[in-house]
Amino acid sequence: MATNKEIASKLREIAALLDEQKANPFRVNAYLNAAKTLETAAEPIEELLRREGFPALLELPGIGEGIARSINEFVLTGRMSRLESLRTGHDPIALFEQIPGIGPRSAHRIIETLHIDTLEALELAAHNGRLKTVPGFSAKKIALVQSWLAHVLGYRRTRSEPEPQQTIAEPPVALLLKIDGQYRKKAQAGDLPTIAPKRFNPNGEAWLPIMHATKKGWHFTALYSNTARAHQLERVKDWVIISFHDDLHHEGQHTVVTETRGAATGKRVVRGREKECLEYYS
Repeated sequence: MATNKEIASKLREIAALLDEQKANPFRVNAYLNAAKTLETAAEPIEELLRREGFPALLELPGIGEGIARSINEFVLTGRMSRLESLRTGHDPIALFEQIPGIGPRSAHRIIETLHIDTLEALELAAHNGRLKTVPGFSAKKIALVQSWLAHVLGYRRTRSEPEPQQTIAEPPVALLLKIDGQYRKKAQAGDLPTIAPKRFNPNGEAWLPIMHATKKGWHFTALYSNTARAHQLERVKDWVIISFHDDLHHEGQHTVVTETRGAATGKRVVRGREKECLEYYS
């Protein structure tokens, strides 16, 4: 059973890592305040979740939907992927393999096809149709993935709300490209803190620059891609993974790359939103 003290400790570790990585102080304080709430709660959070479900977390002082998702994930799976990502960039293969119906081969296909490595990004891909492009993912399998993610991430939708693909917002490509440019410039100048990724890093070296930024109501985390495909094609220092969320709890992830074909050859484009990028450059 996950104790309140144990969960609070994880939240405090996230706050410490965010502070160390120069994230927005408001995000740091949000995790610290949530940790205090758990430490002073009148009953075990796991019992509260079991009795009243995910919405009960949102009734607690200082617990927003993003933090509630992390708490819910830890109680149900014993892991907190946001913490793992901040620590070392985590291992997305192991992360996706915990989902029923997804084995090593399917996990690799997700990562290499969609360039995503978080549960939130997978949730977005499942709802906006991108997961259909991954070989082996039928409508039935996608529905199973959606159901599991909804349970673990605590995705909420009332009867009056539209379908998820209509409710999930994303930053404009212009903003994503701006974050991409800032990250690459600061990474090349050595102006960013670095973390030691678990994958493709036998010596445990802290080489992967990480940047947190808040722009126009969106909170971003940017990292070079550390996937097998990026290493194979020698694009690690070209492909940039940008995760994002806003204060309304829309979350997602995109990869920005230098296009190698078509009208946008040589330009930076956001994978999955190439048409918008062409319109932006025109």
